[in-house]
Order: sequence, then structure tokens, then C-alpha cells
Amino acid sequence: MTLKLFEQLSQDFTQLLESKFDYNVVIEVGERPNIQLFEGHSVVLYQRSLYFRQKLIDAIKKENIIEIKLPNISGKSFNIIIKYIYGGTVSLENLEAPAIFDLLIATNELKITEFAEYLQSHLINKHASWIRLNISRVYQASFLNEKFEPLQQFCINILAKYPNIIFNSDNFTTLQENALIALLKNDDLKMEESEIWDKVILWGKAKTPSLSFNLNSWTDESFKSLKATLQHCLPHIRYFQISSKDALKKIRPYRNILEENVWDDIVARFLDPDVSITSRILSPRKKETVQCVPRKVFVIKPSSSIITLQHAAEISSWIDRSSTIYDITEIPYEFKLLYRGSRDGFSGEAFHKLCDNIPGTVVVAKVNSTNEILGGYNPHIWKVSNSLEYATTVDSFIFSLKNEDMNQSILSRVYNSSRSIVYEGKLRGPWFGGGDFGMGDGLINPKKWCCRKQSYSKPIAKTIGWFIIDEYEVFQICY
Repeated sequence: MTLKLFEQLSQDFTQLLESKFDYNVVIEVGERPNIQLFEGHSVVLYQRSLYFRQKLIDAIKKENIIEIKLPNISGKSFNIIIKYIYGGTVSLENLEAPAIFDLLIATNELKITEFAEYLQSHLINKHASWIRLNISRVYQASFLNEKFEPLQQFCINILAKYPNIIFNSDNFTTLQENALIALLKNDDLKMEESEIWDKVILWGKAKTPSLSFNLNSWTDESFKSLKATLQHCLPHIRYFQISSKDALKKIRPYRNILEENVWDDIVARFLDPDVSITSRILSPRKKETVQCVPRKVFVIKPSSSIITLQHAAEISSWIDRSSTIYDITEIPYEFKLLYRGSRDGFSGEAFHKLCDNIPGTVVVAKVNSTNEILGGYNPHIWKVSNSLEYATTVDSFIFSLKNEDMNQSILSRVYNSSRSIVYEGKLRGPWFGGGDFGMGDGLINPKKWCCRKQSYSKPIAKTIGWFIIDEYEVFQICY
């Protein structure tokens, strides 16, 4: 019989880390001014991490101490990682999804494979909604490691159904080649082939330096450069599923980047569909079955007294950083009503009771006398804090929505990301930035709200300062 006392072993090594007895490695984590130092033991680090193993082999000792710098990893993440390295245990219960995602990226960099795989599974199983709301960033990260295939496939299944999330996003052209190809290869990608061609050309131009904006001035070398950039993407275009009109308008100007005979075969098939050609013909992408009742009718559940489907489409496109506003039939999210002031009470306590600890929420408020519709998106959670506390994110934004009195909407993204969301006591309701948008005094008059410019790029209200609202609602953004 073999006796296995792993719990005691874990405790002993955890105590070794805490005591720092006979340590010989100093790890500098983060960047100035937020650098943190951790002391460790080379023999433990060598055995538990392939990254540290290589670093220790190549290291030069200074007074018997090895110094290692990890500028890309936060102190918060590394504190969890080093405890796992020594003790083999970790608790994720009190970590929000963004922190777990950062932890996943860090463990991948340090090549702690089994921990990274566990974090991947945890994100998929416990934080699927957060992944969907941050899918562009997560999708790109899923290609960092071939063992992230489950996370990669989870994202592809969503993006194939709602391709505008990534193809129309502001950062589409930063997509890695392998991430783009994975989508192009997908038979379930719900896009017209001519639109896919447009996006591939857009991506290729962005990835090819020194191309002239004016296509008429391109030289043979210009086309050769673009062809080299797109050599792995072009074989996955379903050319023979593109209409003759689009082929003439969109493909013909770039025919020089195609493989030999492809353009001739495209023309030949339009002239004679039965003609024999040498080019490979890929099967058509699968078309989605038309439903009798469009799902998008039920995007806002239950119905809102403030926003419309058009508003939901606009907010969704901002969440996804889409370069165009979604059509109401393309909304990838459900707006689930969590709170309504006239129904649940306008107090800060009522807000926190119904909205705390739920990631990805939109707050909308209707202003008294002006009918303005103001709002904000918080990708993090809401919570009560005993002291002034801020959440950090680059994805939050505040807005004003167009209506019968407003000709166009106003989008204001956060620029001071360290002060994007504010947490205070239970009397304070939703609060964005240093007073950019949110409830004022929840005790005296919870309908008194504030709007001014501090942490976000522009003010969203006609009146800068304090104003009175008639109604406000909070929605959870669900996939």
C-alpha cells in the first residue's frame, strides 16, 4: 500500500514560500510604478515551470541571487501563480472573469500547462457570458496555445453565427492570420461570400506595408505583395458562390492576386455552368434555417419603458466595437431586465440588491423635462464598498441615445481606465467615472443624477452637472 499525503506536502512547500528560507531567486513582476518583488527557490521553480527552467539555465547569478523580470504579468496574477507553483492549490471563487483571463494569459506565458488548461475550462464553464461579451479579445488569445482548442472552438461557434462581432469591429485588421483562417474555413460562417472577400482584402491591405490607397496606381509589385500576404487566406474563399455582379465589381480589380486560372475559371462558369474547370470548387457555406418568429423580437426581456430595439442594436454594436451599427435582426445579445426604478424603488439599496455581482450590465435613464436617454455600459460587476474604490477597464462607455428630440446618439468611451467604474456605500447607485454619469445622493433624492466630463472622452448630457430623472433601468447583457 502506498501512502499519499499530498495535503501535508502542499502545506510544507507553501510554508517554505512564505518563510523565504534560503531563497536564491528574486522575481520582479509588473512595470513601474507598480513593480512587486517575489522571492523563490530555483529548485522548485525549475521543476514546476518550463519558462523558469529555461530562465534558470541561462541565468547569471549576482551574489548568489538570480534575478528574473516579468513585466507583462501583474502582481495580483503572479501572487496566485507562485502559490500554485509551490502548493499546487488555487481558489478562483473570489476572482472575477477578467482576472481569471489575465491569469490564463500569464500561466500560458510561464508555460504552466496544467494550470492554464484548468483556467480555460473554468472560463468556459463558469464565465461563458463574459467570454461572449469580450469575444474578440478572447478569440485572439485562444490561438496563443494549441491546447486552447476548446476555448478557440467555443469562440468560433459564436463568431460563425454572429460574424459582424469581429468582422465589423475596429480591431479586425489586428486579427492574427491563423485566427482569420479558422473563420474562413468554417462552413457555418453566416456571411455572404462577397462580404467575406471584402473583409479579406481589407485585412490584407492593412497587413501589407506601403500599398497605395489608389488601386489604379498599383504596380505589379503591389499585387505581388498583397498576394504574398493573403497566400494562406485566399484558398478558403468560395469564389463560385459569388454573384457575377459582385465578381466583376469586387474580384476583377484584384484578379492579379489570384492563383493561375482562377479568374478565367470564374468567368467561364458564369458563361457556361457546365464547363470543366481546373480550379478547386469549395462547397457552399451552410445557410441558416429561416424561423417563423425571428428571435430578435424578444431581445429585450421584458420590454423596456426607455429603450427600443434600435437602441439595443446600437448599444450592442458599441459593446462589440463594431465599425457599423447592427441591424435589429443582427443583435447578438439579449437585454435581460434586472431593475426598474418605478417598479423596484429608486434607492441605491434596491439597485444593489438586484444588480450586484452580475457582469456585463447596461444602465439607461430618462431625464425629466428633456426626454434625453442617457446610459452606460459596465463590463465588470456592481458591488458595495466600504471605502471609495475603482474598477479598471478599457471597455466601459457612457452614451446618449437618439430619440424624437435628439438627432443622433453620443458615444463616450473611457480614457482614464483606472477610474472607469466607481464603488461606494450601499446608498450610492450606479456611478461611471468621477461623476461622468450616475446617481447622486441615494439618501436625500435618488432621482438626482450627475453628468460631467472626467474619466470619459466627452459629456453626454445637454446639461452638465445635476439633473432629475423620471425613470431608469438596468439590463444584463446575455448571449
